[in-house]
Amino acid sequence: MNRSLKVAAALALPGLLVAAGAPRALAPASGGTWEVARSAKGAPEQALCIADPVMLGQWEHRGAQCSRMILSDQGNKAVINYRCADGGFGRSEMTLLTPRTLRIATQGISAGAPFNYVLHARRVGNCPAR
Repeated sequence: MNRSLKVAAALALPGLLVAAGAPRALAPASGGTWEVARSAKGAPEQALCIADPVMLGQWEHRGAQCSRMILSDQGNKAVINYRCADGGFGRSEMTLLTPRTLRIATQGISAGAPFNYVLHARRVGNCPAR
């Protein structure tokens, strides 16, 4: 392998490792019942039982089959790009405020139209038993 290919492979490898795993920034948060609202106070919330809080990053496309790639994972913030089978896509910056509180700035395309908003998510407990 020539030198330039080795350098390119070495530079690409860290990005591949980040993209393959869960974001370290969100590691203190856990699955369970999360309430999600467009305002930190006073807005109607939607409750959702999820196994992994990273799923909140594709709120606009919840329930859709999407692939995710972690673009950035530093401190208490992770930036995630995702693409869905139906052609929708998005980019979300997820900020861990506490292990039970997330701020999610998200934007992208859903059903052929753009979206751009901020969500506030709060873990309120474990998922109900089935």
